[in-house]
Amino acid sequence: MQIILLEKVANLGNLGDVVKVKDGFARNFLIPTKQARRATAAAIQEFEVRRVELEKTAAGKLAAAQAVGEKLSGKTVTIAQKAGVDGRLFGSVTNADVADGLKKLGFDAAKSQVRMPNGPLKALGEFPVSVAVHGDVVVEVTVHVVPQAD
Repeated sequence: MQIILLEKVANLGNLGDVVKVKDGFARNFLIPTKQARRATAAAIQEFEVRRVELEKTAAGKLAAAQAVGEKLSGKTVTIAQKAGVDGRLFGSVTNADVADGLKKLGFDAAKSQVRMPNGPLKALGEFPVSVAVHGDVVVEVTVHVVPQAD
């Protein structure tokens, strides 16, 4: 299905690009989330009329994300988990735990924004974790895993 992107979509294209995607991806995800619409002649013409407005909105989102990224950069999130005497955790620290820790610090982060390249954390210590505030803004935070006091 041919669609026109109404905002930048990772691994797909930028605002205004006309791309071909699978029908299900367009119908079930891109169109309902208002990230794209069918690329009909009328839709393309309407998009060209609204292009300046959409670009201004995208620039505003990027500027807001950069401001949040500046505040978030270098922060340390402390998470307490049950651990054995050898320093291994009985469970693990996942991206949802890190997102909850960021919410306690006052940053609104979804678990899908927290990127853990090596998977869940399974030991005590400090670990660098990436947080994608926006598609173009990725900041590093430090996750400090400490033993839980009984």
